Amino acid sequence: MLKDVSRNRLMGCWFAAVALIAASMIAMGVNVFNSTTALLLTMSMVPPAMMLLLWPGVRPATVAEVLYPSNTPNP
Repeated sequence: MLKDVSRNRLMGCWFAAVALIAASMIAMGVNVFNSTTALLLTMSMVPPAMMLLLWPGVRPATVAEVLYPSNTPNP
């Protein structure tokens, strides 16, 4: 399921969810103190940061690709 989702779209959905939670807290009249704000900010930034660090990038070359490049004809 997550193979078809881009990193940018996933991060956008995450930040939209965090903004929705913050807006619902304000709409319900929850008293938000500095410690609560810091906790929510930390909890909303850690998952996207981990996603950026662990998202698979360019696939490394295999040994066969290093030894026998695919763009050169075989004799």
